[in-house]
Amino acid sequence: MSISTRSYARPYGSRGGLPRGIQGLLIANAAMFVLGFFSRGALDSVFAILALSPARFIRSLYLWQPGTYLFVHASIWEFVWNMLALWMFGRELEELWGTRRFLRFFFLSGSGAALLLVLAEYVAGNPESITIGTTAAVYGILAASAALWPDRDVIFIFFPMKMKYFVAVIAGVDFFLSYNAGIGQIALLTGLAFGFFYVKSPRVRGFNPMAALESNYKAWKLKRAKRKFQVYLKKHGSSSPKDPWVN
Repeated sequence: MSISTRSYARPYGSRGGLPRGIQGLLIANAAMFVLGFFSRGALDSVFAILALSPARFIRSLYLWQPGTYLFVHASIWEFVWNMLALWMFGRELEELWGTRRFLRFFFLSGSGAALLLVLAEYVAGNPESITIGTTAAVYGILAASAALWPDRDVIFIFFPMKMKYFVAVIAGVDFFLSYNAGIGQIALLTGLAFGFFYVKSPRVRGFNPMAALESNYKAWKLKRAKRKFQVYLKKHGSSSPKDPWVN
């Protein structure tokens, strides 16, 4: 666990309190964890639908899973670590970017890692695997923080280190574990890579799939309207004589 130090090194002052995006993510994750903990297995079938399963995502078209798996936790330690990291590092990103951009970044980090994991599990011949947890999105937040404020001091366990080295250690450990803990570690590395390139690359930073879909939909509607109008003109123009006084 790490704690930011040297508040004077921060590029801006915290306004205090929790931004709305962080509040919503913390409440949603906590509610899901408490519900799963006290249900004593009665809701396992529901959580299985929310968890990421490459087989169900592809064969059964459970297209919501790359988003919903981020809110399911089985281990209390993983839950506590993810929520603390989200609170400590995500708060500043939301204050800097705004709620809408921060939430878009959060879901792109987690969902992008999920899609790559689906592909990796199929290539490895293990499509029945199950993945849960917010860790991939949290790692994206850590990488973005390291890219923005690389020389900020944090306390890792009992040792102070720069933020850039802290994230590098996490990436190195996960890369090592990927050989022993299965393909699932790829999702965490993907979250780290996305967070870093989101800050450093203008193309990645400007990527907004919802805006792209909306733009394509508007272009399709305009094209369809033009086609209908052309059909209308052709139909009525052939059935009635032209007015020589109309240009």
